[in-house]
Amino acid sequence: MPRVAAIDCGTNSIRLLVAELTHRHDGTVDLRDLHREMRVVRLGQDVDATGRLAPEALERTREALAAYTIAARRKGVEKVRMVATSATRDASNRDDFFAMTRDVLGVEAEVITGDEEARLSFTGAVGEQDPDDGPFLVVDVGGGSTELVLGTWDGRRADVLAARSVDIGCVRITERTLRSDPPTGPEIAAARTLAADVLADAFASVDVSKAATWIGVAGTVTTLSAVAQELPEYDSERTHLSRLSRAEIERITGELLGADHATRAANPVIHPGRVDVIGGGALIVDALAAELASRGGPSDLVVSEHDILDGIALSLA
Repeated sequence: MPRVAAIDCGTNSIRLLVAELTHRHDGTVDLRDLHREMRVVRLGQDVDATGRLAPEALERTREALAAYTIAARRKGVEKVRMVATSATRDASNRDDFFAMTRDVLGVEAEVITGDEEARLSFTGAVGEQDPDDGPFLVVDVGGGSTELVLGTWDGRRADVLAARSVDIGCVRITERTLRSDPPTGPEIAAARTLAADVLADAFASVDVSKAATWIGVAGTVTTLSAVAQELPEYDSERTHLSRLSRAEIERITGELLGADHATRAANPVIHPGRVDVIGGGALIVDALAAELASRGGPSDLVVSEHDILDGIALSLA
């Protein structure tokens, strides 16, 4: 049974999954987790304003990759795939990033398109779902972009019907509009307008009214679940496959946007690297929920800890 390592380098965080692949007689593949890890490196720091990856952001990413390389070797990994998303797609000095990853990891990092990012997230997210609960809408709110994917799942294979990636995420929306602590009313209004305008492009491509189940993946959504449950510490077993109602999303968004940095930092379930951007991320999720409600889509958000990392690992089968 081969062991593989999947690395997802986003705008805000870099994550590692080491898994064992098991091939079934029916042609499907199971993943058995051996190790998961996440570090907030903020690779996309100021990229929206400068168009370049900051030297300190590259160094934080290098340190994380060095630790991941050691972890993968200790687990006996045979294949590694690393994908890089929004921040590297937009940076003028992206060659510096690729040289660093080759040197540290020993393999070439791939800059995937937004649509490919969406498809990998969908594949990773729907694996535990009942096929009868589809079609599924999988949403990934990242640091620099948000992906929407509509598709079906028959228990063995995912079939993507429509997918769209747009350039709005928790880091981008915070750096552009939410500059005060806490954000002012006009700043929040501007952020809502920005989110609605950018997300409109995604809704034009993905007919969310066809979705029967809405699944949210990645750190913004899982953190919102932990906040809603008032967990004493972050617990992925408690957040995985939990549900957030429309009313809960609206309430939590208001609370996070109304709180100052110190108040958010005091919440034990909010990772220190997300403290300054979780309000912006929540606002995007709230905008998505409102649009789904207006189009007759599902009201409850199913929270999944399985996402693009699982999709990347499965692609190595």
